Amino acid sequence: MDPANITIEQLRPALVALDFLGVAVFALTGALAAARAKQTIITFAFFAAATGIGGGTLRDLLIGAPVFWVRQPDYLWVCFGVAAVAWLVHVDRWPARALIWFDAVGMASFAVVGAAKAISYGVAPLVAVVMGVLTATFGGIIRDVLAGEPSMLLGPEIYISAAVISAAVYVGLTVLGVPLLAAGILGALSGFALRAAAIRFNLKLPGYRR
Repeated sequence: MDPANITIEQLRPALVALDFLGVAVFALTGALAAARAKQTIITFAFFAAATGIGGGTLRDLLIGAPVFWVRQPDYLWVCFGVAAVAWLVHVDRWPARALIWFDAVGMASFAVVGAAKAISYGVAPLVAVVMGVLTATFGGIIRDVLAGEPSMLLGPEIYISAAVISAAVYVGLTVLGVPLLAAGILGALSGFALRAAAIRFNLKLPGYRR
C-alpha cells in the first residue's frame, strides 16, 4: 500500500491504538496524583478515569461526535485497570518526575488524535488544532483540580504550546498533502520533543511584565 494514499479510515486502527495509549498514560498520571494524596482505590479509579477520558469527552461534545467511551467502554476498563496496577505496585514510590514525563507522552499522543478526529468530522483546520489542544490538556486540568495541585497550565511551563505544536504540525502537514501516517508521527514527535526539552533544560515562557 502506498503511504501517500492512506485515507483517514485506513489510518483509524493506528489512531485508535494511539488513543488507547494516551488514555492509559493519562490515567496513570491520575493514579499517580491519587497515590501522592494517599487516596483510596476508588479515588484511584476516579482520578484515572477523569484524567484519561476528560479531554476526549470535551472534544467529542464540541464537535458533535458520539462520546467515544460511551460507545466503547473498553476505554473505561483501561482506566480502571491502570488504576488497579498503580495501586498494587505503589506508584507513589516512583520518582517525582515520572508524572511529568508520562504526562508529556500523553499530551503529544492526544494532541494528534484529537486533531485527527476533529478533521474527520469536517471542522476547519484551525478548529482542529484547538480540538487537539483541548484533548491533550483538559484531562490534566481535571486531575490537578481534583488533587488540589497547582496546574502546570497556569504558569510559564511550556506545555500548552507543545500541544499546539503537535496538533498544528499534524494539521498543517495534512493540509499540505503529506501522508497521514507521517503527519501523525511528526506531529507527536515535534510536540514531545519541545516538551522534553522544556523539562530537561527547565525552559519556560516569559511572563507578562508592565
